[in-house]
Amino acid sequence: MHTVSGGEVAGILVAVFWAILVSFLAVALARLAQTLRATTKLVADVTDQAVPLLADASAAVRSAQTQLERVDAIASDVQEVTSNASALSTTVASTFGGPLVKVAAFGYGVRQALAGRKEEDVPARASRRTVIVGRTVPAARRTKRTFRGKRD
Repeated sequence: MHTVSGGEVAGILVAVFWAILVSFLAVALARLAQTLRATTKLVADVTDQAVPLLADASAAVRSAQTQLERVDAIASDVQEVTSNASALSTTVASTFGGPLVKVAAFGYGVRQALAGRKEEDVPARASRRTVIVGRTVPAARRTKRTFRGKRD
């Protein structure tokens, strides 16, 4: 029988631990390689999907820019129309406003003059007094005026 020395036992233990370490490293490297393959495939898929999405987004941005330019043109046209309408309104008011006010004032004056002549043609009534027990009310307070200035 052969006796095993302490150095041989130590060598066998080192060899076993070395084999276990290499096995763990091989498993870890295999999993790392698998993860790298999956990551590479994922990046390729994302790239394949991202390129068309970026193209669509770029087209959408260009379309939005075109629409904004159109809206800007419309807004400037509306602003110009508004300023033209304001100028026209001012012109009409200054052209016709003054004469219309003068015509209206003249018509009012004529109506007042005619109303005054009619009242002068009618003979004045005799002043009457109304007697309330304990008080005398003058005739001027008894007459009522309507909203058109005629007496009741």
